[in-house]
Amino acid sequence: MLANIQSCAVLGLNSQSIEVEVDVSRAYPGIKIVGLPDKAVEESKERISAAFKNSGLKFPHSKKVVINLAPADIKKEGPAYDLPMAVGVLSSTSIIEKPNFANNIFIGELSLDGQVRYTKGILPIVISAKQNGVENVYLPESNLTEAELIEGIKIFPVKSLAQLVQHFQNIEKIQPIVSRGVDLKSISRDFEIDMAYVKGQEQAKRALEIAAAGGHNVLLSGPPGTGKTMLAKAMSSILPQMNKQEILEVTKVYSVAGLLSENEHLIYHRPFRKPHHTSSGVALVGGGQIPRPGEISLAHRGVLFLDEFPEFPRTILENLRQPLEDGLITVSRAQASYTFPAQFILIAAQNPCPCGFLTDPDVECTCTPNQINNYQKKISGPILDRIDLQIEVPRVKYRELNDDELAESSAEIRIRVEKARQTQTGRFSKSKNLVNSEMSSQQVKKYCKLDEAGEKLIKQAVEQMHLSARSYYRLLKVARTITDLAGAESISSNYLAEALQYRQKFN
Repeated sequence: MLANIQSCAVLGLNSQSIEVEVDVSRAYPGIKIVGLPDKAVEESKERISAAFKNSGLKFPHSKKVVINLAPADIKKEGPAYDLPMAVGVLSSTSIIEKPNFANNIFIGELSLDGQVRYTKGILPIVISAKQNGVENVYLPESNLTEAELIEGIKIFPVKSLAQLVQHFQNIEKIQPIVSRGVDLKSISRDFEIDMAYVKGQEQAKRALEIAAAGGHNVLLSGPPGTGKTMLAKAMSSILPQMNKQEILEVTKVYSVAGLLSENEHLIYHRPFRKPHHTSSGVALVGGGQIPRPGEISLAHRGVLFLDEFPEFPRTILENLRQPLEDGLITVSRAQASYTFPAQFILIAAQNPCPCGFLTDPDVECTCTPNQINNYQKKISGPILDRIDLQIEVPRVKYRELNDDELAESSAEIRIRVEKARQTQTGRFSKSKNLVNSEMSSQQVKKYCKLDEAGEKLIKQAVEQMHLSARSYYRLLKVARTITDLAGAESISSNYLAEALQYRQKFN
């Protein structure tokens, strides 16, 4: 008897409908899985067989079982096809009546005792199911909270294969859960570091506030121990809470990467990723034999902190060019291309030279001119050109370190950031942009008009500082953000002048 069960394959951040065809006949006994399965899918027959036995069900070992995963030209990977294949066998052997599976999707890994395990990549599957008009999704109970993020679809949380059999035999029905969406009111925000406890560094704090408000990239350069890492970590405390769409985008990335757990189903807070400088190019931008999101995608809508910036191999840093410009990364393979989102705020930290004391007035630098030149050349001009705010972080004086008075808190700064973000939300209500850094050149022309004094100033800056076209547009975007923080409508020469002072370069 033939059974047709619907499932899904995760391809990048999207999913593809997969039809699981199961045929049980009286031919030579055995189990055969076809349709371009990988090793994990091939091993499903052992898990399904043991799950049947330990659930008190009879597996048709004396018959020939052929399972086809269609379309056959798509590589099937992972154990998530266990449940749909098991349901197909149940239906083909009449253990359960053959209901109409047309509007049902099954996904989940089986353990040997018949329990349905947590399965990664559930969120893009549920999103695809809703887009394709599927009414019901049967998935592991441990994935329920993740699936509930998508409203308007019935979720059937399955604990075990035996429970699913009782459901279809009308012995004890599984009660469907109608997705409830995200409750933003229940989200608590606790931060490791508050700006109030960062001593001195007022210019760096101001730059981070601008970066948080407009989504701009930052380079912090200074001697060791001046607080660059602490400032970067405090950045999370001044970023606004993610909205529902952003939570959905970030959780989708983490779901595909397999970084969600049974205890953490949703990513409510903006990511802060800090890869080590020994990380490979694939780890940073994504890829692999089975393409997976890298650190830049895991930092989507959050912060990517690259400490010891020049210590990253130059070839790896050059991989950041496209995502810093486009907000996404495309990984191409022989069979297909996969695109992952990468709309992050880059915060890079570096010492000015190998010994670290080139710009320190109190400690003499021991590096030779050749060493300094080679060190600074590790960061290419095109990468620096994509960093909007380049800040010198000096040594903190003793009187500032010993001062008991707290600085302005993160909560106070965040109020201004959120207000500026609200202004940008209204400005970009008819486009996909969320912040000023995402503006196109046409939008810059529309929203970043200068007065006569501003036009004169920027003309002088372009000619004397030899700014590229990219630097010119990025400069205007930063000036627009500074204007939004001030609550002003038009960009004055004062706001443009402040933006200009952050365009210094360290190489």
